[in-house]
Amino acid sequence: MKNIHLVTWPVPNVLAFTTTRHHPLSLDTCCPPFDCFNLGTHVGDNIVQVKKNRELLLELLPKRSTVQWLDQVHGANVVEINAVSNEAIIADAVITRSKQTALAIMTADCLPILLSTKTGEVIAAIHGGWRPLAQNIIKNTIKKMAVSVDDIYAWLGPCISKEAFEIGTEVRALFLDQSQAFDTAFSEAITCKEAGKEADKTADKTSTKYYADLQHIAQLQLQQLGVNNIVSLAHCTHTMKKDYYSYRRDGVTGRMASIICRK
Repeated sequence: MKNIHLVTWPVPNVLAFTTTRHHPLSLDTCCPPFDCFNLGTHVGDNIVQVKKNRELLLELLPKRSTVQWLDQVHGANVVEINAVSNEAIIADAVITRSKQTALAIMTADCLPILLSTKTGEVIAAIHGGWRPLAQNIIKNTIKKMAVSVDDIYAWLGPCISKEAFEIGTEVRALFLDQSQAFDTAFSEAITCKEAGKEADKTADKTSTKYYADLQHIAQLQLQQLGVNNIVSLAHCTHTMKKDYYSYRRDGVTGRMASIICRK
């Protein structure tokens, strides 16, 4: 398959991959900001084309598979499904034990996380933005999977890299409150002085910013939970403009999908 990245892990009974902004079956030239293979219905793209793109995904999956889409709200809600709903489910993580039920996470800078047991009997997909990660969505998902952590394999997909992801002190503090181990996921950015007014007086206000590594945060959380079988695709959505959508870079843009399905 062209223009998608297959997940390579020792889980033979599961198909998992992530799309790019390119059409997976052709080299057609398309126009920005949505290009050839946007899968988000909420970004202002032509809805007919988006539906065609979603239908094409089915050709990449095992026969008779259907895809469960989520209405991702940057929360920590995890749902388990036995069958696909025609409507998007409001959640940021989803689990299934059913065959031919594909789980999809849409991203354009946030971190897609796919989980599977070694036998592939239980699979999960997680939307790993900083807000869900700060609310322990990985822990919530693994608890709901109800399997031994030694049996879980995790894949961390393309996301905005540490060098491009600037956050405030309050975001860093949320993770340090969980564990000082997360300090290694942050590095101090440029300290800037901003002019501010308070009580009709002009004062200088110093604001420290940090760079945050989403993949490293997720890896630390997984390891703290006892999951050590972790593989990752260290592609930066922000800098690899040719291949990936990036909301922080472009504002108006499409969405990739990371898909996992039992065979």
